Amino acid sequence: MDASTLLFFIPACFALNMAPGPNNLLSISNATHYGFSYSCFGGIGRLIAFAGMIFLASLGLAVILQTSAFIFYVIKFAGVAYLFWLAYQLWVSPTKSFATENVFNQKSIIKLARQEFFVAAGNPKAILIFTAFLPQFINPSSSAGVQFVILGSLFLLLEFVAIMLYALLGLHMKKLLTRPKAKKIFNRACSGLLTAAGIGLLFSQRAK
Repeated sequence: MDASTLLFFIPACFALNMAPGPNNLLSISNATHYGFSYSCFGGIGRLIAFAGMIFLASLGLAVILQTSAFIFYVIKFAGVAYLFWLAYQLWVSPTKSFATENVFNQKSIIKLARQEFFVAAGNPKAILIFTAFLPQFINPSSSAGVQFVILGSLFLLLEFVAIMLYALLGLHMKKLLTRPKAKKIFNRACSGLLTAAGIGLLFSQRAK
C-alpha cells in the first residue's frame, strides 16, 4: 500500500470517526458522569464491535445485510430498542452527584464497554459503511486481506483518538455541571439526542 493512498485515507477516515453519533454521545455522557479514563475504557466495547464488522466486511459477509431484509431489520430494531432504553435510563437518572473514578469499579467499566458494544453492533448501517468505505482504498493488484488489516487497524486507532477527544469534551463539560438542575438538563438533552438517533436508525433503509 503506497503513501498516497494513506494520505487520502487518514483524513477521510478521521472525519468519519469524528462524526457525531450515538457512540460519541455516549463517550461525552460517560466522561461527564464517570471521568475521562472510564469513558475511554468503555469505548473499547465499541472498538470490539467495529473490529468484528471490519472482519465481516473483509469476508464479504456484509453482502448478506444488503440482500436479506429480515436480518437487516432484526439488527436494526434491536439497536433502536437499545438506544431508546439508554435514553430512558438517562432521562430518569438521579442528578444529585456524579460518580467519581475512585469509587467506580471494574464491573462498572465492563458495563460501559457493553453499552458501547451494543450501540455500535445494533447499527447494521455501520457494517455497510465498512463495505462501502474501506474497499475504495483497496488496490486490487495487491493482497486484499493484508490491506484490510492495515486500513482496519488505522480505522480503529483513529476511532480511539475520537473516543478520547469526545471524552475530553465530556470531562470539560463536567466542570460546568455543578448544580443538580444543570445535570438534569444535560441528562435529558443526551436522552433526547439518543432518542433522535434511534428514530433516525428506525427510518434508515437498506443499501440498494
